[in-house]
Amino acid sequence: MKTIKGVKILLVDDEPHILQFLEMGLMNEGYEVKTSHDGLAALETVEKFNPHVVILDVMMPEMDGFEVCKRIKETADHTAVIMLTAKDEVRDRVKGLTLGADDYLVKPFSFDELLARIGARLRNQFPDLLGEVVHGPFSIDDRRKEIKYQQEPLALSPTEYELLKFMVLNHGIVLSKTMILDRVWGYDFGGEENIVEVYIRSLRDKLSDKEHRLIRTLRGAGYRMDLL
Repeated sequence: MKTIKGVKILLVDDEPHILQFLEMGLMNEGYEVKTSHDGLAALETVEKFNPHVVILDVMMPEMDGFEVCKRIKETADHTAVIMLTAKDEVRDRVKGLTLGADDYLVKPFSFDELLARIGARLRNQFPDLLGEVVHGPFSIDDRRKEIKYQQEPLALSPTEYELLKFMVLNHGIVLSKTMILDRVWGYDFGGEENIVEVYIRSLRDKLSDKEHRLIRTLRGAGYRMDLL
């Protein structure tokens, strides 16, 4: 299995709130992400960043997504392009695919659907990339739902896996209990915040983190994963 540092994704959209939402979500999944607000800037970023996947909006100033897609495929045919549009019209989908787009999503779409489309493109066009994602002493294999610490597999429950994955991918960032509950247990979780403390204690035991050097507690703020 090949070990990677992360898949590179370029987001291109002229709506700042969409860019921010997608950028945060994809970074939380372990992807290396860059953003562009218009087509001309996107082409410059493609040349410098060499992304594996471009998420490309159709309606943009300066240069529309169709022209951007055409130019990307002329110079970087290996790059997967997923086009976004607010128009649910067959002719737009056909035009994009004719110009070389690899997939199409109509706004509004679910983030999970976008992740599935990205995964499908990676499996199809970059199968060698689908290995372990490495962060310091941790390696995460999402296909096997396995996390290794210092090259040794950890015996984790499904919830422990999701919690540790979330903390590793967001290492160095203070994560509040509310944030952890929303991301790991879901927005509709009706239990107590104390459940986070229980699982953090269990992870510390499994990581032999008796001195809390890996998972630090910041009183009144939450927890922070520090990679050693």
